[in-house]
Amino acid sequence: MAIFNAAADASAGAAHPLILGIETSCDETSAAVLEGAHRVRSNVVLSQIPVHQIYGGVVPELASREHLRAVVPIVRQALEQAQCRLDEIAGIAVTQGPGLAGALLVGLTYAKALAWATGIPAVGVNHLEGHIHAVLLEERRQGRPEPEFPALALVVSGGHTSLYEVRPEGAGYAYRSLGRTRDDAAGEAYDKVAKLLGLGYPGGPVIDKLSGLGEAAAVPLPRTRLKTDAGGLEFDFSFSGLKTAVLRFVQTQALAEEIEARRNALRGMEKPDLAFWQAHCSQTTLNLIASFQTTVVETLVERTLAAAETAGAVSIFLTGGVAANRQLRQRMSEAAQGLPVLAPAMNLCTDNAAMIAAAGYPRYLAGQRLAMEARAEPQWKL
Repeated sequence: MAIFNAAADASAGAAHPLILGIETSCDETSAAVLEGAHRVRSNVVLSQIPVHQIYGGVVPELASREHLRAVVPIVRQALEQAQCRLDEIAGIAVTQGPGLAGALLVGLTYAKALAWATGIPAVGVNHLEGHIHAVLLEERRQGRPEPEFPALALVVSGGHTSLYEVRPEGAGYAYRSLGRTRDDAAGEAYDKVAKLLGLGYPGGPVIDKLSGLGEAAAVPLPRTRLKTDAGGLEFDFSFSGLKTAVLRFVQTQALAEEIEARRNALRGMEKPDLAFWQAHCSQTTLNLIASFQTTVVETLVERTLAAAETAGAVSIFLTGGVAANRQLRQRMSEAAQGLPVLAPAMNLCTDNAAMIAAAGYPRYLAGQRLAMEARAEPQWKL
């Protein structure tokens, strides 16, 4: 496991309420302390990538066990890094869903126990709302004005590919779902294609790095367009056909031997560099990688901008783990034609507790509270 720390101006004497965020929805154990709506006092993320790497994807049971082992020390580390004590925390925000059931239960149970033992009020947070608030948190951290609304948010990660209209409502925000994935999420498609090609796990960063070495138009791949019952185009996504097309290309081009050789060469290597990938990837494979990424990116951009036009959005939020993809950021900004495209810093794109604390803060101020009988919500819709 690897720990990543991100502290910002940690100091004693908070001018605003301190919110402790806890995130355990998938394969990262994270705790953060947020001061008010904008100041990140600490944001500690424990990555489980080494645990799941051998399997080429997240194993839910292993993820739950690692959360059990890590959640207490990670919360302690977040408090230490924020230079505050537990009795200085005003509220606790914890991910209640969606996510892996066992993983969610670890964080939720710990947060409820902490709230019961200390009397600190807790609120449950939707993980998807957390990703949207990562954008708002970034804008406030940078001292920029509040975004203009309505906004169109693309939440794109290993578990989600969703489009939401975002509007202020009362002290918080209201969300309207405009599109979602019908099968694989975009990040899941990246990981499955990377596994198929012997590129290791997680697949997104490797594919993003290698895509610049290939010809994006070299391999024609499908861009699925879904229709409504009335025959009109929808804003939903589907990546299963694209994944199947990559598999068939691998078969027709007889790439199995190259892939197996690459897998063997990759064993035991912690951080392969670009020279390694160039030495173990044919130009045919690099063209396939470039074509795959371009197809995913163009699908995401096209669907997002179409939904933004329908919703009358005046700004676009790009968030979630796949929002760290360089090509996606660039293409979305280019294609937005003047609409501001707002995205979090790279360390706020992937799952983290600072975004959960940011989403929980207005709920804490509004007096919402997590009931002791509250359950984890693996399929919780925003």
